[in-house]
Amino acid sequence: MTTINKQEIQKFSKLADEWWDVKGKFKPLHMFNPIRIEYINEKIKNHFKIKSNKNNFLEGIKVLDIGCGGGLISEPMARLGAKVTGIDASEKNIKIAKNHAERSNLNIDYINKSPEHLENSNEFDVILNLEIVEHVDNLNLYLESCSKLIKKKGLMFTATLNRTFVSYVKAIIGAEYILRWLPIGTHDWNKFIKPEELEKLLNEKEFKTVDLKGMEFNPILGKWKRSDNLSVNYIICSSKL
Repeated sequence: MTTINKQEIQKFSKLADEWWDVKGKFKPLHMFNPIRIEYINEKIKNHFKIKSNKNNFLEGIKVLDIGCGGGLISEPMARLGAKVTGIDASEKNIKIAKNHAERSNLNIDYINKSPEHLENSNEFDVILNLEIVEHVDNLNLYLESCSKLIKKKGLMFTATLNRTFVSYVKAIIGAEYILRWLPIGTHDWNKFIKPEELEKLLNEKEFKTVDLKGMEFNPILGKWKRSDNLSVNYIICSSKL
């Protein structure tokens, strides 16, 4: 059994050279990153009762970034002191991520694997599933694998897209066909998952929801913000019981 969707891997492997081009195909992720990182670090600090505001306040925290791509989240977390492991099913993505981390003098453990093939049981304090669950096969196995990899009372962030009419209009027709922010075919609306469906699956894997928040794009300011609107992008912060 595997969570790997070969078509999805091939799709992102073709774009791998553009991961760090802020004006390239991954421009939306570069725009999205600041609000995601702010939210994640705020929840980590609260959950683990970290009082330090130093640049390395994540020191001692083990982070697993699943579907790490070129390392757009792994690198900021490592700079803040976390011990980061980034995994991706695309060999080309991992190669790009390794090269960029070396040039940035960052020590990140990048591995070309999917979560079900990792043997690091109960090892990680934090798992990041950011814009990945809508691209995997066998979501049940995927979340089961995450549950085995995270420590008890560890924190997991699962960010994805809601399966609504609004998300179809904005994330597919708008972002792919009109604005051309993403290559056509990046997303399959049928693989989007509703928050209540995802929460139910997480609960079955012994995760308790800590917070549920929407992420909304303001086209006038050209920035993302947190929102109570869950109709398109949302993130679930959950803790392992």
